[in-house]
Amino acid sequence: MGDKEDLNRERLELVLEAAGLDLWENDLVTGQVTHKATKTFLELGFTEDEIVSGVQDIYGLFHPGDLDIVRRAVADHVQGVTPQYRAEFRLRSKAGEWIWFANYGRIMDRSSATPGKRLIGVTFNIHDRKQKEDEIAQINRQLVEQNQLLQTLNAALERLAANDALTGLANRRTLMELGANECKRSERFEHPLSLLVVDIDLFKAVNDAWGHLAGDRVICAVAHACAARKRSGVDIVARFGGEEFVIVLPETDGASALHVAESLRRDVAALQVPVNDSGGTVSVTVSIGVTTWREGACAGFEALLNQADLALYRAKQTGRNAVYCAEEPCGDAMPARWARDPQDDTGGARLN
Repeated sequence: MGDKEDLNRERLELVLEAAGLDLWENDLVTGQVTHKATKTFLELGFTEDEIVSGVQDIYGLFHPGDLDIVRRAVADHVQGVTPQYRAEFRLRSKAGEWIWFANYGRIMDRSSATPGKRLIGVTFNIHDRKQKEDEIAQINRQLVEQNQLLQTLNAALERLAANDALTGLANRRTLMELGANECKRSERFEHPLSLLVVDIDLFKAVNDAWGHLAGDRVICAVAHACAARKRSGVDIVARFGGEEFVIVLPETDGASALHVAESLRRDVAALQVPVNDSGGTVSVTVSIGVTTWREGACAGFEALLNQADLALYRAKQTGRNAVYCAEEPCGDAMPARWARDPQDDTGGARLN
């Protein structure tokens, strides 16, 4: 009988060795280790003498962050919460490195008077697998970060594509797209829609006198004045090109649009725009063409834009620094009224 038991033990040890498993047995009642995981100690770099001497206690080698996980896994199995004891943990090698291992075990005497005296299991090295998992997790984190960066860059590119680089206002392409949508909405719901075309008077004089950088400052100042009148999420303010701007005013009738235009004209005329580091400033004025979509009028944003542009041309003809309103947005004739401060006869740019 003894020879057969020895043969079976040898066969078991061979199978375990081939599978890379290390057999152990613990007495949970007394807390003693009745069969040490010798192979595990050897993998950790300890000599057989050190193992035999009992100097190294495997529980003292657990990573601080893993010990509670192992204890909880054992407790769950003892209490019958789990059918087996399973845990993954790190052990400190003799050289001080943390090596990943896993345990698989089961209480073999649960039906006895003192269950838990024989917790038998195996320990096996999973360090390579964990390293690969960590590498994959790191790659996934990098991919997430790169995707977030890509989304940020794409959003920035979309903003650049939609906005004018100098002023930050919507550019011409964006204006035409958004304006067409607003025009269709006004037609569908029969709500008013007004349009302002704003142009800086005698802008070439600024460039000639102060240079193009000064001209850019003037454009930005007027752009800021236009944007200051924008109702967030409602109006559209765009740089149409050069020194010309367009303001789209949904839900705004002609009288209200004229009020906005006249207020803008006055504020621009009051600007003192710095043009150099020596204290030089320039004052400019704007001319504004105004038109309002009405039910039954010709449809389309481009038509509305052209009508406001014609009103702007009339404002220029009348002496600049003026607001000119097209009363018949789609008529060939252009009856109109224009507003201008009678005391303000500047009619264009003033260089100081």
